[in-house]
Amino acid sequence: MAIGERIRFIRNLRGMTQKWLGQAVGFPEKTADVRMAQYEAGSRTPKEDLVNALANVLEVSPLALSIPDIDSNLGFIHTLFAVEDLHGVRVEKNDNEVHIVFDGSKPNTDRSVFQMLSAWAEQAERFRNGEISKEQYDRWRYTFPAEDTTQRWAKVPSQELSDILVDALKDKLK
Repeated sequence: MAIGERIRFIRNLRGMTQKWLGQAVGFPEKTADVRMAQYEAGSRTPKEDLVNALANVLEVSPLALSIPDIDSNLGFIHTLFAVEDLHGVRVEKNDNEVHIVFDGSKPNTDRSVFQMLSAWAEQAERFRNGEISKEQYDRWRYTFPAEDTTQRWAKVPSQELSDILVDALKDKLK
């Protein structure tokens, strides 16, 4: 989720208008809503000082607004928070394990993401059970979905090919 989308998401969560938020971070009343709309739409990118001011007004960490760096621990955790917001996952702790749960029966879940995660879980289990090697597991992950055999991933033909096929079928149906 881009920074503008995060700003909009959290602003709406807080029940703020663009104009109110823009004024709260110091934009003039006349242009506050336009400036915020530009940042939220991604036509402008806020500089670090504005990100910090927005975070302060929205009462969040600047990391909650920025595009996270998943190579850092804080960036990784904020990525997971965004995944929770976008895909409705939840986190649970059982004994010494922490689980991220993606419940496919919930109405807000994206079925295709659930299917992809299910395919990943199947391959990971096959690797843990010794059915496939680390190399096979890595090849599956790094070429996904090309080598996924758990589901059917259809490639959509080009419009040109689609038109040719439709024309050919029209002739056969006459």
